[in-house]
Amino acid sequence: MTILLRLPVVLLVLARGGILGHLVRTGILPGWLAGFFRSLDSVFSWGRRDRPGIALARALSRLGPGFIKFGQALSTRADLIGAETAADLATLQDRLPPFSPALARQLISKELDQPLESVFATFEDTPVAAASIAQVHFATLTDGREVAVKILRPGIRRRVEKDIRFFRAMAGFVELIAPATRRLRLVHAVDQFAYISDIELDLRLEGAAAGKLADNHHKDDGIHVPWIEWKLTTEHMLVMERIEGTRIDDREALKAAGHDIDTITRTAARCFFVQVFRDGYFHADMHPGNIFIRDDGALVPIDFGIMGDLSLPDRLFLARLLNAMLDRDYSQVASLHAEAGMISPAVSREGFAQAVRAVTEPVMDKPMGDVSLGTVLGQIFGLARRFDISVQPQFTLLQKTMVMAEGVGRQLNPDANMWPLARDLAEDWARSQQSLSSQLNEIADKALLLGLRLPDLLDKAEKALDRLAASPPEHSSIHPSPRPGLPWGWLGIIAGIVILFHIL
Repeated sequence: MTILLRLPVVLLVLARGGILGHLVRTGILPGWLAGFFRSLDSVFSWGRRDRPGIALARALSRLGPGFIKFGQALSTRADLIGAETAADLATLQDRLPPFSPALARQLISKELDQPLESVFATFEDTPVAAASIAQVHFATLTDGREVAVKILRPGIRRRVEKDIRFFRAMAGFVELIAPATRRLRLVHAVDQFAYISDIELDLRLEGAAAGKLADNHHKDDGIHVPWIEWKLTTEHMLVMERIEGTRIDDREALKAAGHDIDTITRTAARCFFVQVFRDGYFHADMHPGNIFIRDDGALVPIDFGIMGDLSLPDRLFLARLLNAMLDRDYSQVASLHAEAGMISPAVSREGFAQAVRAVTEPVMDKPMGDVSLGTVLGQIFGLARRFDISVQPQFTLLQKTMVMAEGVGRQLNPDANMWPLARDLAEDWARSQQSLSSQLNEIADKALLLGLRLPDLLDKAEKALDRLAASPPEHSSIHPSPRPGLPWGWLGIIAGIVILFHIL
């Protein structure tokens, strides 16, 4: 019943933004529903014709926190909504008025189960950030350390879960009455959003993500991940190191502070590619407000609510794909997708390669410094609907992150071209992995040959020992030692080979 009561309000907001008119023009709605939406559009949109992504971002902002977060999640699905709409949704601002300082103090004391003053020597009532899920206050611990305190909005889990129930019901209803929309896998998209939201609503998981990223970067010069104060961190509150620094997109302030822009650019590119290729664990929300440069020049990421994972096969695929795209080798792009099982054998590789060329050439035809590989990747994923490509969520999340990284790079250093550096890093990494793979294969071959020869070698060794035992040296005062435990030695060698093959 609640869902039915919300539906007219949501339809009205979408109609006023011109969204319903855009849906009609997609051609995926049945005739009766398209006619209904067309009527609503003509009455309420007043001829507004913004781009679909811009119109949708504006409408979602009006509908509240859950809708804002859903729009941000959709911005990672270029394979569903197209690269342009995904890029527009990526700009969706996640800001809300802060809740009162008195309520913030009350919530923090409840989480601490003690008065706020017993833990914090100072606490700043004015939040430094207020988003749909949480807000952040600066404070000082009683031991003098400066921290940032992130506290969830009261009742936010209940509100987001309510929105998710609405999204799931609407996705199922739309797929039922408009079968052509099933290829968009709307219910699956809602399920993915529910999973991401559940992680963001448990701040202990964000703390764990920060800890893992810190472990990965602990030997990397020029990159620092804030520490987490675990004894004060709960499901609803995160306490971490306060970062003093300059936003990475504030070029003039960075120069005034004496930073070298080229050095920061190289550090940022290295940070991104180390996370993606070496570690396979990357910060997936790297907009400029989440990256700071400390006074000592170290790059510091913050806000670890959205992270991405890439397996070793994923990383190898991506390294080869980026190189193929930079070489404009579209046949290789198609082959890589086929080898990865992302397109079925029934799909023509030549046809897919031609489609890739058609959507990426307009981007790749620009000067190299203006080329956005994130956009190119999004264009390729946008072909998913036509060619029934199975695009894994980790790739769409990475694509969004690439677009963000490129935007940061251009704001920071418009004259720099990060992709030659990126290509060198990716090629070096892929080459090292292939070399390691060759070495492991060689070890496996030698182990196999040894395993085949072991029975013969052990038989000869046993006969030699029998001869020695039967003919001890004359006048020797040394008593023959018991025969070595060959069965145990044999089992030990076999166990070593089994373990080796298991590792390989």
